[in-house]
Amino acid sequence: MPKSSLVAMTLPPIAESALRQLGEHLAIARSRRKESQRAWAARIGVSVPTLIRMERGDPTVGMGVYASALWLMGRIQALPEVAAPVHDLGALERDVRLARRRAVRAPESVAGRLASVPASVPASVPSPDDGGERAAPRT
Repeated sequence: MPKSSLVAMTLPPIAESALRQLGEHLAIARSRRKESQRAWAARIGVSVPTLIRMERGDPTVGMGVYASALWLMGRIQALPEVAAPVHDLGALERDVRLARRRAVRAPESVAGRLASVPASVPASVPSPDDGGERAAPRT
């Protein structure tokens, strides 16, 4: 009998559905290969009841069991992509919000920084208004 788990009892419905779909897909892959549950379980290295739980999408089944089943299917290369940083939109949105917050400055702050620019700035500094050409010398 599987142990109950706090994670299994508080799993968000969408995550529960995703695990159930994964289990169903793994069961379909096994049956399409004409493999018995006993043979597939032996190849994965688990008991038949654990294989049955995995095929039902039981969240208490270890990640390694799911990974082994994906490996048997030839789909293990898809596993690291699940949490690849490039797909982490939440973190990307957070980074963008932080960058925007840092970029926005109070007018007083900008004026203070401009006032503190030394008078000895070279006259040959390009101006953004003149298309990159050299500014006229200061007098």
